[in-house]
Amino acid sequence: MQKEILLFFVNISNPVLDFIANFSSLFGEQTLLILILSIVMYTYDKNKGFAICGSLVISLVSMGVLKAIFKFPRPFTVLDEIKGKRLSTATGYSFPSGHTTGAASLYSSLAFAVKKRIVSIFCAIIIVLVGLSRLYLGVHWPLDVEVGLILGILLSMIFYPIFETISKSLESKFKISLIIGISTSIIALVLSSLLQADKIDPTAFSDLMKTLSFSAGGFLGIAYETKKINFTVSGTTKQKILRVVIVLLGMLIIQVGLGYIISESIYYIGAFVRYIIIGLWLTAAFPKIFSSLFK
Repeated sequence: MQKEILLFFVNISNPVLDFIANFSSLFGEQTLLILILSIVMYTYDKNKGFAICGSLVISLVSMGVLKAIFKFPRPFTVLDEIKGKRLSTATGYSFPSGHTTGAASLYSSLAFAVKKRIVSIFCAIIIVLVGLSRLYLGVHWPLDVEVGLILGILLSMIFYPIFETISKSLESKFKISLIIGISTSIIALVLSSLLQADKIDPTAFSDLMKTLSFSAGGFLGIAYETKKINFTVSGTTKQKILRVVIVLLGMLIIQVGLGYIISESIYYIGAFVRYIIIGLWLTAAFPKIFSSLFK
């Protein structure tokens, strides 16, 4: 049945659908997820951004653990009829779909945060399009997408309200962020060291390590921001647009700059450092700099 569904998408393949699938897939990818998270956190509601971040991290870490446990091959590696497209995004094992899990988590959490019908409809459409795009591109089995949808939405339904409640107390927000930040940094450091020493399967653990590293930097940054900065989202439309632009430029500079500085021979340790710094930039360094500039 799974093969027949994938072959259906192969049979209807054409340049227009290729474009739509590639474009839709972007909504489940790292850069756009972080962009949307940044927009919520720095232009709409910081605490709701924290809640979205928390539920997203739990969803993505859970997804990464399942990938490492089951180690399902991707369809284009076992079926000759499936060639696979956008293969640069097909890292790690197949089950469950990371794009679908991330999209289901973030966009369902966004719907919970905004609580407007038009936003909920938009989020539901995006989640479905991301899942379908991964099938059309031949990089996931239908079961991968189905479980990714369930995992992302279910965990967000459970954890979004928990993190939103935590965010209402600065002390609770600080403590939880510090605990998550320290624990994920330790796990990420261990995984990056084992990956660097070639002791564990990189296909199973590389993406999980990067997710944990980003989480470590992000939550440590949130702890610092909560205690020392207390950034406010108020400001003019121009200032809010400028915040998002600066956040993304900073991420780009960190990615490219550290890519040149860190030797390929220490790729996994370098990735650990890079993703922690990106997380810290997003939640601590940026609000500190912006608050200082616009006092």
